[in-house]
Amino acid sequence: MRVRDWQDILADVTESDADPDGWRAIAGDRRDGLGEDLFFGHPDEGVYALKTYTKNPRELRGVGSRIARRIDDDLDQLFPRRDRDDAGRFGVQSPPEDDDHAETMATRLEEAVKVHSEAPTGPDDFFTDVMDALDSPAFGPMEYEFDGRPDRLDELSDEFADAEELLSADLDQLVEEDGVGRGFQ
Repeated sequence: MRVRDWQDILADVTESDADPDGWRAIAGDRRDGLGEDLFFGHPDEGVYALKTYTKNPRELRGVGSRIARRIDDDLDQLFPRRDRDDAGRFGVQSPPEDDDHAETMATRLEEAVKVHSEAPTGPDDFFTDVMDALDSPAFGPMEYEFDGRPDRLDELSDEFADAEELLSADLDQLVEEDGVGRGFQ
């Protein structure tokens, strides 16, 4: 397992050729220490783990790694699914390549909003169409607790205990190097 900067992991996710709406995620506070844990999973891409913290209001720092090459039946149960869970949604965005691409995305977004305003569709369909219009490379259901940890996040952390330990040590080192735990000096 190779530990890398969290942004490199997100780049892997956004650059993958996987079906964009096949991603699932779960996130919450870290068990021990400052920051948050985030797991991304896709049947064709495997599982990625990220540990991040906010160094200051403008800078997010963290580490991550690909921790599984695929999602087997045991792991599948730990990630939220649209058809069985009342999960929220997430989307990963890449900026438009140029002005023409931005205009195309805006036009497609306008059309998606217009279609859904005139037709009896549900929130899941609307979300999917908006993500498609914006060329989102990864989106899907997400279980997230702003001020806690979902139970399934603990189960994923336990499943990948070795990765959890390594990533936590690297993140703790970043926090220490940044002096975040020391307050004002």
